[in-house]
Parts: sequence; structure tokens; C-alpha cells
Amino acid sequence: MAKSVNKVILVGNVGKDPEIKFAASGNAVASFSLATTDRTKDQTGNWTDRTEWHNLVAFQRTAEIIRDYVKKGSKLYVEGRIQTRSWDDKETNQKRYRTEIIVNDLVLLSGRGEGESAASSRSSSSYDQRPPASADDLVQSTEITDDDIPF
Repeated sequence: MAKSVNKVILVGNVGKDPEIKFAASGNAVASFSLATTDRTKDQTGNWTDRTEWHNLVAFQRTAEIIRDYVKKGSKLYVEGRIQTRSWDDKETNQKRYRTEIIVNDLVLLSGRGEGESAASSRSSSSYDQRPPASADDLVQSTEITDDDIPF
């Protein structure tokens, strides 16, 4: 059988505070929406924005990180896969579908000044707890010396 790929990469903003539930096994499940926006120029030369809303679901440690650090407005980088669930609606007896992004990897891009955490997190539950680098550290790390010049 030929190999197939189901991978999604999104960068966007959280639409509302994530909803956290716990499965019967005790594992955390986080559900939230993420907005991505495309900007295009129309025929008259005006810019228009088109926002797409994505339903995301995260499990276990990633869900716990979302519970602790993600809020409405948080900017996120997300990697995951698309999954569509179906069920029968008990009231209408119609088949319902919901397409979701199952989160495999997550990076928090918002800064603390925006009301969100500046820490980055990965689904492997290791997240960067270093303080942000100062401007002086950044300048020193980008200084060019005579040794850097190839001639």
C-alpha cells in the first residue's frame, strides 16, 4: 500500500478559552478553536481578509499545557492531523460530522505582555522555561568579528 500523509501546520489565534474535560481514564482532553487569516487583493486593488476557523483537540500532557497557558487571543503554532468524527444526532436522527485537528505539537507564540505565557511548549511535555534574552544579549550574539570575515 502506498504511503499517505495527513499533516496540518497552523499559526493563528485562539478564539475563546479552551474547554478542558477529563476522560473516564483520567486523561485530559482540551478542545478549542483557532483562527487563521488569509489576506488577498481583490480586482479593485483593495485588501480583504478571510478568516478560517479550525476546531482543535489535544490530549494528555498537551491538553494540560493548554489548560495552564492558553487563553482567548493566544497566538499558537500547531502541528497535527485532520480527523473527521461522525455520530447520529439523537434529536433529529441525522448523521452529524465534525472535522477536527488532532494536536501533535504546540508552540506558544504570545508574549506575557499580551496576557498569555511566553513559554514555548512541545507535546513531549518539555517546554522552554528560560527568561527572555535581553537586548544586550541579542546584540552581543550577533556581533561580527574579524574571524567571521572570510577574506
